[in-house]
Amino acid sequence: MQVFVMGGTGTIGLAVVRELVERGHEVVGLARSSSSAAALEEVGASALAGDIRMPGVWLKDLPKIEAVIHAATDFAADMGDVDSQLLDALLPVLAKMGKPRFVYTGGCWLYGATGSKPAVETSPFDPLPAFAWMVPQLRRVLAATEIRGTVVHPAMVYNRSGGVFLSFLDHARKGGPVPVVDGGHVRWPLVHADDLAVLYALVLECAEAGQSYNGAALTGLPVGPLASAIATVFGGADCNTRIISADEVAKLRGEWARGYALDQSMSGEKARSALGWRPVHLDPLADLLLPWS
Repeated sequence: MQVFVMGGTGTIGLAVVRELVERGHEVVGLARSSSSAAALEEVGASALAGDIRMPGVWLKDLPKIEAVIHAATDFAADMGDVDSQLLDALLPVLAKMGKPRFVYTGGCWLYGATGSKPAVETSPFDPLPAFAWMVPQLRRVLAATEIRGTVVHPAMVYNRSGGVFLSFLDHARKGGPVPVVDGGHVRWPLVHADDLAVLYALVLECAEAGQSYNGAALTGLPVGPLASAIATVFGGADCNTRIISADEVAKLRGEWARGYALDQSMSGEKARSALGWRPVHLDPLADLLLPWS
């Protein structure tokens, strides 16, 4: 298929673009800068210069496509308005392209704190206030008649460079302490970016319109042991962890960052049973630590 990817140079998006190219799809990625364009071209995609904040500038140059993957956000305070305006401009253009497939990115934080009970696709949403805008947006995509909409809810995403663990790695390399939001007991559902990319491809190729899928390879791991291991390996025996509050991380990074304090579990069973998704990265410490040691 001819696939247009927004957010194609992020932790999720670049892995998705690489996977799609390897599967034989022709990929065009939206690129906000020359460095983003180079990153897309390096993995075999072409680049369309543009910014999700100004869709009117680049939509006239969008080639005819058969599918869209939307994995773009800038985590700014107005990201909800930006996303809404993007869909306002994009959907009428897609309506003229023969009902292309459209994969929208939600997220595990939309389910709120689930504790030990894994969220499934039918679980009620209880989003962080900073992401409450996303619920009506994804429902809009699923209901839109001009596209064949689907949704992927990624767990906390990591890769060899860090991903969600990047802050841990950065603090450890500087000698620590490694910050853990709220406490080491907090569970994070996790997925490696490469496994998640396979799920996006399967949803794009196989899923029925109107369906949602949770992208969780690991239902929920306590973050404390992971942070401690990263501190020891990257910071040395004297490096340790430090508990910080959700208020503190929100002040440092924005209200959206309160999600790091959510104690969550999330099931990826639907994707496994319905689409044959088989994550292979099931040991975050091995992925993060062994290649470096």
